[in-house]
Amino acid sequence: MVRPWRALQRARGWRALAGLRERPDEFGGVSVDLARLGPPPRRLERAAFGRWLRDAVARWREEGRVAVWLRVPILQSGFAAAAASQGFAFHHAERGSSTLTLWLGEGPSRLPGYASHQLGVAGAVLDESTGKVLVVQDRNRTINAWKFPGGLSNPGEDIGDTAVREVFEETGIKSEFKSILSIRQQHEHPGAFGKSDMYIICRLEPSSFTISFCQQECLRCEWMDLDELARTKHATPITSNVAKLLLYGYREGFEKIDITMREFPAVYTGLFYKLYHRELPESYRNIT
Repeated sequence: MVRPWRALQRARGWRALAGLRERPDEFGGVSVDLARLGPPPRRLERAAFGRWLRDAVARWREEGRVAVWLRVPILQSGFAAAAASQGFAFHHAERGSSTLTLWLGEGPSRLPGYASHQLGVAGAVLDESTGKVLVVQDRNRTINAWKFPGGLSNPGEDIGDTAVREVFEETGIKSEFKSILSIRQQHEHPGAFGKSDMYIICRLEPSSFTISFCQQECLRCEWMDLDELARTKHATPITSNVAKLLLYGYREGFEKIDITMREFPAVYTGLFYKLYHRELPESYRNIT
């Protein structure tokens, strides 16, 4: 016998779930966001959600859907257990939610993994009038080696913008992005939670010259002769190698070392992308 109050709770739960709708994607899957439920009813049971999800998965299978993406806000994390009982597994988590997936297609899952790289960017700020380059020593390193100021790129931030921002935050120097000089790739990086790390060094041109460095991050900061930086043993290996590359460009012409950027419209309406490559002669750029 179902008690009246229990029946009322179930009815309220089903009413709350009735407004939940999946969103088909272009790859044959569906996405469900539990945030669309709003604040969960106090008595919405995991079992009720589990029954709803079971029926929905059966329907999606019949429709030929290949995958389900389920976003669970952190305050509704209890529903992740109900999803796990239906075969869902965690795909990734962010500050306020987790995303679970269920592969419905044939064979092993072909869903892409979550982002596996972090991106660091540094700025080699060269004052061409003096031949001096901006360098820092990190405060929190056991070995105080000279390096170019830099840090991690923020989500949605362009490479050049990261370099300019990080240089200003660490040294107080304002600058302008000119080109990419080098890209380092390292896997199983201890500072990237064991994931892969991409580290890009950019060539920047200064627009201010008075140093006011961040005392919390930097132990020292100065303008150093580029020739000295290329020769010193008191620089990190990547800094030493890029300093030699920069010295070559400074003496022989930056067109020999620069990887420059052009912006193009993406295939997705309203979006653009940045393309980085060696500069093309005008006669080749306009080939039709």
